[in-house]
Parts: sequence; structure tokens; C-alpha cells
Amino acid sequence: MRYLLLVLGIFSVFIGCNKTVAPDSERRLIEIPEGFPAMPVPADNPLTEQKIVLGRHLFYDARLSLDNSVACASCHRQEHGFADAASTSIGVNKEIGVRNSPAIANSGYAKALFFDGRAASLDEQILAALTNSAEMRSSEKLITERLRADENYRNMFRSAFNDTANARYVVKAIACFVRSVVSGNSPYDRFNRGDSTALSPAQRRGMTLFFGERARCSLCHSSFNFTDEQYHSTGLYTHYYDDGRYDVTRNEKDRGTFRTPTLRNIALTAPYMHDGETFTLEEVMQHYNKGGRNFFNKSPLIVPLHLTEAEMSDIIAFLHSLTDEKLIINPNFSKP
Repeated sequence: MRYLLLVLGIFSVFIGCNKTVAPDSERRLIEIPEGFPAMPVPADNPLTEQKIVLGRHLFYDARLSLDNSVACASCHRQEHGFADAASTSIGVNKEIGVRNSPAIANSGYAKALFFDGRAASLDEQILAALTNSAEMRSSEKLITERLRADENYRNMFRSAFNDTANARYVVKAIACFVRSVVSGNSPYDRFNRGDSTALSPAQRRGMTLFFGERARCSLCHSSFNFTDEQYHSTGLYTHYYDDGRYDVTRNEKDRGTFRTPTLRNIALTAPYMHDGETFTLEEVMQHYNKGGRNFFNKSPLIVPLHLTEAEMSDIIAFLHSLTDEKLIINPNFSKP
């Protein structure tokens, strides 16, 4: 088992607050779970204690948005596995988005971000969220001005980057914090590591179906993070108003396709699908059991499964075994 030693400190983040820095008050180890690869870290943004500390505070700070109403954590809630409980998230000025906010736990491993994969890195994804008119609608100039006016942030940026605050460093710091949010301590993981009592009989039956030829779930939800990182149309509709990956590639074969989301913590991250129009795991299972709807670009992997109600119930039980309870109560990921 590999560990990356990272020490977090508590800093005050509110303008006018005079709390002193307590760098030794939150010491922890970030565990890279057994069976997980090493966390990919870009050469120009190595993980440091100071950047993760800063990124955590920025993640929860609504002052990064135009009207001081929306933070990253507004749409990525720890109690929901760092996803949103709304079908589509609400940005500044009550602007309603068009897609469901995906969970960010383990997103440091992702090869691309957003359901259409338009961001090739966490840095791109974070900057896009900060400046998108339907999300935080901010600007690099506004973010820089606000943070430079805060003495505590001035100290944190100096500690993390040996420089004054600017939007580029904001993106890098938040990316470091997000990379630290690793989830791999579910009952399924403990079962794989030798705890034969971690899964119930129903969950074991569901696991066999999930990885087997009958239910075929793992054809797309594969690897340690339960995603193939590919783009598929699952026949959710007969006509897609959101063209998904096609908007990025302009390739007809990508019309109506979306990146496979991780299934880790799936029981916490409802609603489901790219537009949040499916509210329960039971509805999800019914959709796939029927083979989806007729759509010209539907993946050939989506076919009627003819599972029984008992079999679908077992698969749902297995999906519940992917919940990492420690993730949602870990104080190191919570609002400072």
C-alpha cells in the first residue's frame, strides 16, 4: 500500500477574520488504496501540503463566483459523494445548467473531464467552471482582485506558490485538493482485500452478475474506478437535444454519446445520467434491462438483458457496496 504524506493546516478565509494559522492542527495521510495506480500529477503542479490546504479553502469559497453565491462545493457536495442532489446544478443568478454535476472523487485519475470530455485536465475543467456563464460566471481579473484583498489568502498563496494570488494559482490549488479526494474504502474494496464478511450474499450475487456475461455492466464500468473512460449513447432518448461528445468532435459517430461515469459511491450521487433525469437505481436498472430506447447511434453494447426482478435487486445491492462511508465524513475534505 502506498501513501503520500500530506499535512493540512487550518487557515481563516473570510475577509476581516483574524484567526492565526495553525499548520499542525490537521495532519493526515492521503491513502492511495491497494489496487489503485499512483495518482497522475502534472510536472508543472506537484502536490504540496500548502497547495492542498489552499485548494480546500478555495473549493468552499463562494467569492470565486461573480455574485458570491456559488462555490465549487455548491455543486459537488461531500454528503452526496461530491456530486449534486439536483438534476442540473444552479449557477449564479439562478442560472440552470443543462447537465448533471458528476462526482469528483477520484477525478484526479480521469483522462478527460465533463460528460463530453472537452477538458483534457483538471486545470481546464476548473477554469471552465469558474468562468462558465451558467456556473460561476467569474473572471480571472475578479478572482485575483478579491483574493489579493484578503490578508489570509495573501499568506496562503505566498506559502503555496511563493507569489501573490492570481487565478492561475487558484486553478492549480483547487486541482491539488481535488486530486487528494480519493475514494477506495467501500465494502467491495474491503472484500477484494480479503474481508470475506464485507459483502452480503445479495451483494455477492450482484457482483457476479455485474462482472458476468448476463448483465454485462463491466463492459463499460470497468477498471478500479468503474469506468472505461469512453463515450457511449445508452439509448436514453430517441432524440437527443444535447448532442454530447459530438459538440466537441463534430464527428457524427459521437452524436448523443457521453463519457462513462464512475460507479463509485453511486448510491449517494442520484440523480443519474448526463441530464439527471433518472432518480433511482431501480429506474437505471429498468432502463438497461430493456435495452434502452431506439436511437440511431445507440451503442451496440446496450441490448435487452432479460434480468429478473431478483437479479436486478442483487445488482443494486452490489452497487450499494461501492459506497465509501469514510469519504462523506472525512473532515479533511469538509468545509474549513
